[in-house]
Amino acid sequence: MPTPGTEVFSDHLSLHAGGGAFITAATLAAYGYEVSQFSVFPASPFAQTVQDELLRHNVCSGYCTPAASNADPQISVAIANDGDRAFLTRLAGPALPETTPQTFSGFAHMHIGELKTLEDNPSLLAHARSAGLTISLDCSWQDEFDPAVVDLIAAVDVFLPSFREQEALLAVGVPENCAALTVVKCGEHGARACQRSSSDWVISDTVPATVVDATGAGDAFNGGFLSEWLKSASLEQCLASANLAGRAAIRAIGGAESLLTTSIAENASGAR
Repeated sequence: MPTPGTEVFSDHLSLHAGGGAFITAATLAAYGYEVSQFSVFPASPFAQTVQDELLRHNVCSGYCTPAASNADPQISVAIANDGDRAFLTRLAGPALPETTPQTFSGFAHMHIGELKTLEDNPSLLAHARSAGLTISLDCSWQDEFDPAVVDLIAAVDVFLPSFREQEALLAVGVPENCAALTVVKCGEHGARACQRSSSDWVISDTVPATVVDATGAGDAFNGGFLSEWLKSASLEQCLASANLAGRAAIRAIGGAESLLTTSIAENASGAR
């Protein structure tokens, strides 16, 4: 890592569509699901990169909208080394286009890529429920969590924080099994899941793997988990699929790139 007064040189630079929504969507598409993304494209010059990546990964971009003409780009710099990564992110403009209950007609499930997106757009819950959708929610890191998010988390079907994010939520008073189903991503230690109606955690180990880039592993994990959960599989099956997807994601640079070459979906049933 660079230190003040020094410079570090990189051998390579690559641009990728990112964010939890896209990587989870790309994973579900790799499992054979028909997936659409609802988001605002980043401002120029990055919009075309994102559009091209969605197309490559069979994620429909028809519900996305362009950024405002005067917006600067929302972009994250992922700094990866020693098996983990850190991010420097510029937040700019709204995450979502405007939605109504009719927007989601014909869909079966909504995945929200960040808790902050739901905080900024709480009407998503009512719109999704009125359209008959089930709802999953990733957490994503925040410098500070508002204790009031307990009501939002409690309203979703599946909540998927990392163990660090869950620790931060516990510190502000959010119960560990607040959602109907909580799935905690524990990195190299696998994952665990617990129903709100039970205090028993289902634990699933993972297989060690060489890390090329850990970016997006948790989002791919989400897609692997949901690919089985949407078919009413057991928690053991859901966690096994999730760990497989997360393990696949770390094998290539960019959170979704490995999905184009891996055999992750060989045994998928093709359910929509």
